[in-house]
Amino acid sequence: MRKFILAAVFGLAAGAASADPIEGLWQTQPDEGAFAYVQIGPCGGAFCGTITRTFRDGGQEFQSPNIGKQIVIDMAPQGGGEYRGRVLRPADDKIYSGKASVNGNRMSLSGCVAGGLICKSQAWAKLQ
Repeated sequence: MRKFILAAVFGLAAGAASADPIEGLWQTQPDEGAFAYVQIGPCGGAFCGTITRTFRDGGQEFQSPNIGKQIVIDMAPQGGGEYRGRVLRPADDKIYSGKASVNGNRMSLSGCVAGGLICKSQAWAKLQ
């Protein structure tokens, strides 16, 4: 019985420690002369990401008005590291239909309009 309890405790701890691949702290690709750190975590049955810090292209941190904005919105897992939801582009303050694809410590994130005819994508790097 004791072995069963220990196995159950270790099983629960392992399950709690395994996060979804999209969860974590990500660095965006520079856009309009700046980049950001975005913390992505669960929100309802999907994932959302909020800007936590901002930097100029040279790496100097600055206090952007975008800090605290949610830019990854309701990204629902599709399986195989693929997600669909919405993304906010702070440079134009518009929300786009979004897709993300996570492969290890890299994420390709795109936002599209006109039913997917016009898209812009970025490559993000996972920091944590």
